[in-house]
Amino acid sequence: MTTAERIATMRTNSDYTQADLARLLGVTRSAVNSWELGNSLPSSTTLVQLADLFHVSTDFILGRDIDTTFDLKGLDDVDITMLQKLATYMRKKNKEQ
Repeated sequence: MTTAERIATMRTNSDYTQADLARLLGVTRSAVNSWELGNSLPSSTTLVQLADLFHVSTDFILGRDIDTTFDLKGLDDVDITMLQKLATYMRKKNKEQ
């Protein structure tokens, strides 16, 4: 997955429009569109803002690290256990393919 695809996927998974994301980051909608088309990359400052907003590392956004961490604050033990089970299930399913 490319940086452009990661940004687009994180945005859509968070139910943000390009305009929403642009407003949150203080950039233009066309800048977000350009990142998602792979025509440009966000500045280092904006890259950090993206990482903070989506609770991932800058390395994850750039495709340097496929591992990611998630902010689990506000989730109870049952929610966390469900997420762990889902991740295990998905890893197993992907190995079978």
